[in-house]
Amino acid sequence: MITARSLIERCIARLQSERQHVIDTGRETPVVASQGRFVRTVGDLHLYEFTLPDGEFFTVDLPISIVPSDETEPTEGIVLRQVDQTVLVQVMDTLGDPVPSVTLIPDLAGSLSLSVARLEDMIAKVDTYNLGPAERLASLFQADEQGERRIPQASSVLHMVWLDDRLLRRQKVAGLVMDLIRANKRILLLSPDHKESDEVVGIIARAMKAGGLNSKTWVCRYEMPMVSEGSGIGLHELGFEAQMHRFYAQSKAEKASLRRKYERFREIAPIMTYKGHKQKDLDEVRLLEWRLVTRLRDLQVKLAEVEKTFTDYETLPLLQRLTMQAVGKNVESLKQYRILYQQQIKGLDKEIDLAKARIRELVPEAAISGELRQEYEDLKEAVTKLGGTKKIRELLAAEADPNRQAFIQNRRLVATTPLRVASDPLFSRVRFDVLIVDEAPHIAVAPLMAAAGLVRERIILSGDPKEIDTTGQWTLSEPHVSAPEPAP
Repeated sequence: MITARSLIERCIARLQSERQHVIDTGRETPVVASQGRFVRTVGDLHLYEFTLPDGEFFTVDLPISIVPSDETEPTEGIVLRQVDQTVLVQVMDTLGDPVPSVTLIPDLAGSLSLSVARLEDMIAKVDTYNLGPAERLASLFQADEQGERRIPQASSVLHMVWLDDRLLRRQKVAGLVMDLIRANKRILLLSPDHKESDEVVGIIARAMKAGGLNSKTWVCRYEMPMVSEGSGIGLHELGFEAQMHRFYAQSKAEKASLRRKYERFREIAPIMTYKGHKQKDLDEVRLLEWRLVTRLRDLQVKLAEVEKTFTDYETLPLLQRLTMQAVGKNVESLKQYRILYQQQIKGLDKEIDLAKARIRELVPEAAISGELRQEYEDLKEAVTKLGGTKKIRELLAAEADPNRQAFIQNRRLVATTPLRVASDPLFSRVRFDVLIVDEAPHIAVAPLMAAAGLVRERIILSGDPKEIDTTGQWTLSEPHVSAPEPAP
């Protein structure tokens, strides 16, 4: 019984032999593409179409270096599809429009080296990769002495959707995807090439729309889609680069809005602080004025009593005058009280005038318009919710560094091709709950095992079982050995 580890070791040996064969036979010859056409740009990626000379063929997901003839900087790209002599390439940097003639330098050996490194990493770091589901998958690739292949029974770990009708089995896969997404499972969906990936993603997205799920929230097509629409669904909205570009564009817009609010808050805050101090001074002066006025009224009442008593003193009964004299209130003392009260009232009048003058100065200085006060309150509330000005400064100081790993981990379904999973370093850091393999008989053993090591729970294979032998992708042939060179 073949094990996942031994199968991976055989895949490593086969890929290493193939890499050496590529180097020995010189299959990485530069190709000059005289005709190029710009197709579209999504985020930071660009799609170009080139016409290759007769007889030239590039495999899917082949990394290439692009050297323009106009002496601009070279760039890197990935072959997404070739039809006849027309090849679609996903490019990192723009080549302009119109496109100059370019030299395309394939790097098949480098792609094979990345796949080998991934498989070697799976064996070396058994704690990082989960080979449990891969063990069940390995049994599919073993044939008996008569060449018969035993298809294991479906289980909770390995499930097969074997149907002759392609549309029917993809609709069944779409139903399984719906159930898995509702169960909060993270899914890796593999297709043999990008055309097949577009088709199955379109069917899944349409099923999700009918089931009330938003495919733009849950589904991610890792590369740029070949077509803008599939099964009535806008596939360009499901592309990883487009989704990440929209997310970070919104993030930049929100950051710019936050910066404007923060700068406006910093502009208003000193004004409001100054106004607050002036309002505090105004309140203190008004309180002082109130106390002075209260004291003045008390003295005016006392002075009025003295004036009345002084006027009516001669007419007062003798007994009342004797009583007043006993407490020191006679004509002479009343005159002194009147002078004292008048002096105090005069002094209070001066102090009240000074207070009123100060109030007139402070009122405009402390005045705040209703609009400014409301704006400040709104900004202050926003700053408080974000954790204060220190936290906002940290947010604004942080560089806008798109985290591709964090973004892709927020997608419930990631659709891509096997070679991208095996060679892209991003997938070595991302884990999934379920692996769904569309058109599984058309996918080779090595990239299937590389993808199987990324899943924790379950593998679902979909396809036509009659194609397993016709495609020959699951045949465990011996590594290719280059013929020795003849002796001189």
